[in-house]
Amino acid sequence: MRTYVLRRLLGAIPLLFGASLLIFLVFALTPGDFIDGNINLTPQRAAELKALYGLDRPLWARYLGWLSQLLHGDLGFSLQHQIPVSTLLGQYLWSSFLLALVSLLLYWTLSLAVGVLAAVRPYSWFDRVVTLLVFAAMSFPVFFLCLLLIKWFAVDLGWLPVGGMISIGSNATGWDYALDVARHMVLPVLTLVMLQAGGLTRYVRASMLDALAMDCVRTARAKGLPERVVILRHALRNALLPLIALLGFELPGLFAGAIVTEKIFNWPGVGHIHIDTLAARDYPVLMSFTLLLAVLTIVGNLLADVLSALADPRIRLR
Repeated sequence: MRTYVLRRLLGAIPLLFGASLLIFLVFALTPGDFIDGNINLTPQRAAELKALYGLDRPLWARYLGWLSQLLHGDLGFSLQHQIPVSTLLGQYLWSSFLLALVSLLLYWTLSLAVGVLAAVRPYSWFDRVVTLLVFAAMSFPVFFLCLLLIKWFAVDLGWLPVGGMISIGSNATGWDYALDVARHMVLPVLTLVMLQAGGLTRYVRASMLDALAMDCVRTARAKGLPERVVILRHALRNALLPLIALLGFELPGLFAGAIVTEKIFNWPGVGHIHIDTLAARDYPVLMSFTLLLAVLTIVGNLLADVLSALADPRIRLR
């Protein structure tokens, strides 16, 4: 296992180089940049700024310069915010991680529980209600769902705050601060869970139905094992194998999908600044964020392979 993980980490190096090249070309070949979009600059001042930030150099020289910065731990300089990109992302990244991880834990737990119950009782009233709710949740556009939850729970009922991460003017510390953050997290987390749990629940149900039809499950039932043991130890373990492969794409996908949610709820995450930097064409920030998603995808796939080996002893990683 250790050798396999080391080989995968070494194999990720050329993937990261390829991803960095592709990301750079996508943004570098996009017409316009932050300086071109500033109508208040004279042509002479715009040329001076392009020379200052190296935007007048050939593409290969700009890529090698950016790659050299990355290898030295320098993500570049934000033209819009006038601070290093690492400092800018550091201010918002952990808030996004908190929102993404809590949402990931909740909707995986919910999807596994509901999907297994729906598969154990196929075509029952519970299965039909779950199917209806799943498709209803998946049909809502993200911006409409966000605004609907704000109207219901923040405006009409007044149970939860409209947005932000902490109350305005709050100086709370310790548990009071944690509770304040938790209250502000409820609506964005609920939005992400409703949007993500539907599709995953259908995957769990379909995978569980296939597992229940396996010969090993029939044999376990023929041996007289309790139904709970058959479901949890034999069927669920086999059903998890195709689902684990999805886990590698969940975290980067959740980051990308939370951009609109964070913006509407004014959550101080990377999604909150992503739309602003996209409108301003602040490409150093956009390239760094996209490269972060690529790194999360590679790490997630590695984690999924390791978990597959732990879940299925037939898989041998050498």
